[in-house]
Amino acid sequence: MRIDYCIRKTHKCAVPFVNEILTLRRHQQAVHRAKYLKWAEKKKFKSMLPKDTKRRREELATDNQTNIDGHLKQDKVVQYSDVLFREAALEWLIETDQPIDALEHPAFKNMIDIAARSTNGIKIPNRRQT
Repeated sequence: MRIDYCIRKTHKCAVPFVNEILTLRRHQQAVHRAKYLKWAEKKKFKSMLPKDTKRRREELATDNQTNIDGHLKQDKVVQYSDVLFREAALEWLIETDQPIDALEHPAFKNMIDIAARSTNGIKIPNRRQT
């Protein structure tokens, strides 16, 4: 380790120079903080003093806390309209090759009445569940 001097207009201070930049940053923080911050602000330079970098790291750590919102999926609930229901019913008749009077069957009407009371959509059982 070699001892050099940090020579400024107002003082002369002994600084141990080593092969790490952190030593210089600690010295700047301890002795020249105000001047450094003034210079950094003037030059629009982000402060690299140890306390400042630690504070930024801590802020990032708290800001980037993971949550489950991105993993949750909410099914989109489509607003009801007579036209939309009619189109869906006709599409169901055609796609499943149902007879036209299937829409008038009491069991179908009962199922639709029950589903109409739902406030958050419905879940239709799949083939295995049925």
